[in-house]
Amino acid sequence: MAYDLEEQEQIANFKAFWSRFGNLITWVVIIALAAYAGWNFWNSHQRKQTAEASALYDELVNASQAQDNAKTQRIAADVESKFGSTAYAPMSALVAAKAAFDANDLKTAKAQLQWAIDHGNDEYKSIARLRLSGVLLDEKAYDQALALLNGDILPQFAAEAQDRKGDVLVAQNKIADARTAYQAALDKMDKNHPGRQIVQVKLDAIGGAPAVTVKPA
Repeated sequence: MAYDLEEQEQIANFKAFWSRFGNLITWVVIIALAAYAGWNFWNSHQRKQTAEASALYDELVNASQAQDNAKTQRIAADVESKFGSTAYAPMSALVAAKAAFDANDLKTAKAQLQWAIDHGNDEYKSIARLRLSGVLLDEKAYDQALALLNGDILPQFAAEAQDRKGDVLVAQNKIADARTAYQAALDKMDKNHPGRQIVQVKLDAIGGAPAVTVKPA
């Protein structure tokens, strides 16, 4: 079939365009397809990782409930080494720390809590800081405990941090500072907070609310 002049001109223009930009377009398409394939592979890999980590976490919880500290620590180590990028890793570290603490293995408990601090998100970091400060309080490592409590802790854990700080300060016999910390904890707690009454008892036990300093007029 013969082409008319207009069609021939269009074909010529297309050939010229493809001659100039054809390789570029081909590479753009290849890169886009590769990126899409990579994205699908990454999502599939993440789903697989999450599923495997979830199964291990269930085993860890069962071992912890059975008070098998050795098995709990082995599973936690597997989750942390193989699936450290998933949320199950810091969750496992916290469970393993509790199991170690209950087994009076404070060295392992501290190591697991430190792992959660180093690798968890802000929420897990805050929880681990609070729990590690409690272990350090039991060990009378007061300055280390306070350093943790003065670190980055999310606002939703601020009341618990002030409460724990009050405990540390009482142990140091810094009663005035402890009163301030306990009062700060109460100020940050909702009136229906389950720990509010306990903090109030602690505050009352060391002489009640801190004295208010009246500034001269």
